[in-house]
Formats: sequence, C-alpha cells, structure tokens
Amino acid sequence: MYRAVTRNISITAKPSYMPEQSSAEQSRYFWAYTIEIVNQGDETVTLLSRHWIITDGEGKTQEVRGEGVVGEQPTLSPGMSFTYTSGCPLTTPQGIMKGSYIFKNDAGELFDVAIPAFSLDLPEAKRVLH
Repeated sequence: MYRAVTRNISITAKPSYMPEQSSAEQSRYFWAYTIEIVNQGDETVTLLSRHWIITDGEGKTQEVRGEGVVGEQPTLSPGMSFTYTSGCPLTTPQGIMKGSYIFKNDAGELFDVAIPAFSLDLPEAKRVLH
C-alpha cells in the first residue's frame, strides 16, 4: 500500500494486477486500484475533481482530469472515509500513477491533496518507490 497525507486528508492506494483482463501477446496490461480517502481533520470537505499522471514503462505520460471519482463527489465529515476502486490499462507491463484531488472545505476554500505515487507492476516484478 501507498499512503500520503495532505491537510489531514489521508489517501491510501492499493494497486493489483488483473491477469484475466490482460494479454502480453496484445501488449495489454490492466491494473485495478483501490483508493481510501480518510478525513482526519476537523472540517467537512468535498472532493471536487481528480488529476492523474500515468507513466508507462517506456516513459510515456498521459494525464487524466475529471470531476469527482467514479461518478461521485463525496463529502466527508471529520472522521469519515470513502473508498472506491477503478482501473488503469497500459501497453507495458509496468508503470507508475500519481496525482492529486481538489477538495473544497465548508468555507469555500479549494485545496490540493496529493495522491501518492504507486507502481503498476506484474506480481513477479514488484519495486519500491521512494
């Protein structure tokens, strides 16, 4: 698992390779990842949007921006959490994802929350990110 905390918002990422949705012969590799967002602070916050930077094993980068996550813009009161699972296809057997969420607090202030970088690797080729 990979974890980052920004302004008392904890983001934990857990990727898992999906061999049944992958095909090395077709250069198609697919990972699911589960994200847990925990509001450890004392203010209510709403996740407005996401920004992902996905880098494949050849160094090619794509950026993904969008509203909310999995069709939702969750509001988290202090102590609440929200968990979702999504997926990422690559044409290489490894890659890295990282990014950020934009949150808004009750005062209307917008702020970025870091999503920790996490590796997308075949199970037999795990690496450690620093």
